[in-house]
Amino acid sequence: MGTKPETSSIASVSADLDSREHGSKMDLRNMEFEPQLFSPSSFNNNLPPKESPTKDEPPFVRATSASTTSDTESGIFSVESELCVEHESELDWFCISEQKLICSHCAIVGSCHGHSVTQLTTRVTAIRNQLVDVCEKIQLQAQRIERFVNHTLAAKERALQTEASRAREHILAQGSRVREALEEEEQRLLEAVQREEERVEEGLLTQRSHWSRALSGLGQTRSRLVHVLTHMADAQLATAGQEITERVEEAEGVGHPCDTDKLNLNTACSDSKLLRGLWAGAVLLGPAAYGPADLQFDPRTVSPLLTLSEDGRTVTFSKRHPRDSPAYDPARFDHWPNVLGTAAMSTGTHSWVTEVGQSGAYKVGVCYQSMERKGPGNGPRLGYNDCSWVLSHYDSDYSFCHAGKNQALRVVRRPQRVGVLLDWPSHTLLFYEPDSGTVLHSLTHPFSAPLLVACAVADRSATLLE
Repeated sequence: MGTKPETSSIASVSADLDSREHGSKMDLRNMEFEPQLFSPSSFNNNLPPKESPTKDEPPFVRATSASTTSDTESGIFSVESELCVEHESELDWFCISEQKLICSHCAIVGSCHGHSVTQLTTRVTAIRNQLVDVCEKIQLQAQRIERFVNHTLAAKERALQTEASRAREHILAQGSRVREALEEEEQRLLEAVQREEERVEEGLLTQRSHWSRALSGLGQTRSRLVHVLTHMADAQLATAGQEITERVEEAEGVGHPCDTDKLNLNTACSDSKLLRGLWAGAVLLGPAAYGPADLQFDPRTVSPLLTLSEDGRTVTFSKRHPRDSPAYDPARFDHWPNVLGTAAMSTGTHSWVTEVGQSGAYKVGVCYQSMERKGPGNGPRLGYNDCSWVLSHYDSDYSFCHAGKNQALRVVRRPQRVGVLLDWPSHTLLFYEPDSGTVLHSLTHPFSAPLLVACAVADRSATLLE
């Protein structure tokens, strides 16, 4: 380690300075220098030779004022070759204030009088020690980096490969299980549809055979009656009542054909909770789960009991009728607190989410454009006619409503938002909770006309989310 600087009175040179500097004496004992700047051998230029490091010394050996290296070795400056231009003395001191080499006269009576100065050997020793510290720190830093690269990063890489392998196995296992279940369900449904198709085909063949025979018999009966009518003499016709009666009874016994549901494919054979759940999950987790950005409520349909926001996406219930009733519009609901969407849906797949918050009374769903709008009856009341399908919440009860029939729903937690999914190709309507993806209710219905977003609010507000 470096030597500790000591304070010097530099009295050994005062006599020489008395004869060379203006012939006057100077009291150097009272000059103020920083304690770290001088040592007792401040102006002693006879330095001992540099000692060679022993075998026990560490890689970095700290320099001392008694073991400094030459210019060529240190690469900093030369002690022997530099002389002060002003005093022609050796530059063996360093001015910290001006960061330059000086001689002892510069420090005592020269331009650097009063500055912070230190011996050159002390300065060099401090710099070398500082460089040793820096090199040691760099070496430690390099060792830390090397350990990080060789140990930490290598361990991370091994862990990454292990975790990625596990994740792949997990995905493949889950995907395989889903595909397996889906293939089994798909095969079961296809077989069910095949059986149903064969049943209906058999019924159709039976009906076709029966009515073909009936049609042939009717043709023969008619031909006989026509023959009796056109070729039988009056006397024979008068006595042929029995034959005519038998032919008429034979024709009447054929009966009239009538359609029956037994001749239709039972669509329930293709209904699968598993398949519907997988399909709904694929749709609901997609980017269109919250519906189109331009989905709004139609201001023409807003009930006087509701207030529509400026953006057309929020309706708020008001218990009091407004003083100024809105202008008459055949599209407006005038009694029930209903509102409909602007866009009709008759193709493709559609989904949207309604924010219901803490509302204690609301309905969300769809309805035909032809739904009634006026009066207090069930015609314009959502869920109480054949034109509307809604999920209804009142107080603590949840139900699905259509044609005046309420089907109670089991809801585990009160949803703050209710999603609706309409798939027109499969005629599927599904209500779900977006936060958990839980299906609240689903049904299949052969919708026969374009549908509109439908909503009713009797407490607080409801908002169509983007």
